[in-house]
Amino acid sequence: MSATDLPEPRILARSEHPVSRSLIDKNALKVLYRLQSAGYKAYLVGGGVRDLMLGRKPKDFDVATDARPNEIRRVFRNARIIGRRFRLAHVLFAEGVVEVSTFRRIPLAGEAPPPDPVTGDGAPRDLLITSDNTFGNPREDAFRRDFTVNVLFYNIADFSVIDYTGGVDDLQRHLIRAIGDPDVRFQEDPVRMLRACEFAARLGFGIEHGSQEAIERQKGELRKASPARLTEELLQLLRCGKAGASLQWMLDLGLLSVLLPEAYAMLTAGARGLGDFGRILPALDTFVAEGREMPEIGLLASLLLPGVLVRRSEIEGSESRPISRFRLQKLIEENVAPFFARFTLSQLKSTQVVQAILAFSRMCEPAWTAGERVRFASRPSFADGLWLFELLVEATGEGGETLASWRDAAQMAKRHQRHAHGSHAVHAETAAEPARRPRRRRRRR
Repeated sequence: MSATDLPEPRILARSEHPVSRSLIDKNALKVLYRLQSAGYKAYLVGGGVRDLMLGRKPKDFDVATDARPNEIRRVFRNARIIGRRFRLAHVLFAEGVVEVSTFRRIPLAGEAPPPDPVTGDGAPRDLLITSDNTFGNPREDAFRRDFTVNVLFYNIADFSVIDYTGGVDDLQRHLIRAIGDPDVRFQEDPVRMLRACEFAARLGFGIEHGSQEAIERQKGELRKASPARLTEELLQLLRCGKAGASLQWMLDLGLLSVLLPEAYAMLTAGARGLGDFGRILPALDTFVAEGREMPEIGLLASLLLPGVLVRRSEIEGSESRPISRFRLQKLIEENVAPFFARFTLSQLKSTQVVQAILAFSRMCEPAWTAGERVRFASRPSFADGLWLFELLVEATGEGGETLASWRDAAQMAKRHQRHAHGSHAVHAETAAEPARRPRRRRRRR
């Protein structure tokens, strides 16, 4: 579709929408006004406009402009250019970062090979976008984005909201709808399928029927996505405050079987009498609502823990005895290896996830003395294990007294570490003082 084929936008004047400058981050406003005064178009875009239209408080305020990345850097001395697949500018402020992107158009993702000389048929074109630095105008930029509700532009020049794709209507319908042909959109960027589930869950929206069917058809494309981006999107989904609803959408649309089969163990563990691990995701959402820390290692371990516990139960049930700690570590490593391979986690992170699950398992053992707890609480993996323990107590409602004992041990270990650090500091200070020379007595003549 060429630029001349794209429809004209629907423009809402200031009196027709609820977006107010008083609700926009002050640094984002500075960026918008500076770009405008330098002669460039400057729009607030994406989730910030969507959330303001819904009466929500946005997490981020992103800007789009017709200025190229290097031109943005010339306008802002506090800007840096980032990205390879998608080059954009980060304008740095003491309070945070404002992301500024240049208007793009849909790039040629992969040229089709020449047709077969006999049949005349060509092989299907690979639509996966591996570079997205083909610059365009606002209309072209709107039609290369993901979902209609994310493509509303707020124009700082006249305070209007510009809608090229029907996003205003879909906000009113509470629908997540892919822009254009959803099969093409999800082949261009398979991660969009995960984002559809997250947006639907976080906003309490439905997913438009045609987009749902396309996700079910294209779910296998997730295997082509960058593992780093999949990991980033998965962590963002777990931290969005609606992890349970997000994974339910993924389950309903068949994405779990491709991306996260380990999550099925959460559903089967309850049937095996191991506890209602299906409550882990709502427990994560509770942690988010309470403003709790959501560490990456703990989040990944929480997805893998139920599968480990199910497998351990099977082994111990068949052998009628507990397995050794050595075998438990081997079991954990074998059980989580497919996940690590799928997401290509670094060796360090993989080791930390294994150690977090192992620490949690050790903390569930009975007959710890107070001194043993304190010594164990000094280990590097203890913090992640304790976070997992807190999550499971929140999810199952069991183990509260044991958790209190481990929290006490953690506090005691911190006091011991502070005391030891203070003692070392005193010794170091004393050792650093120069030795005084003895005073010499004067001889009498």
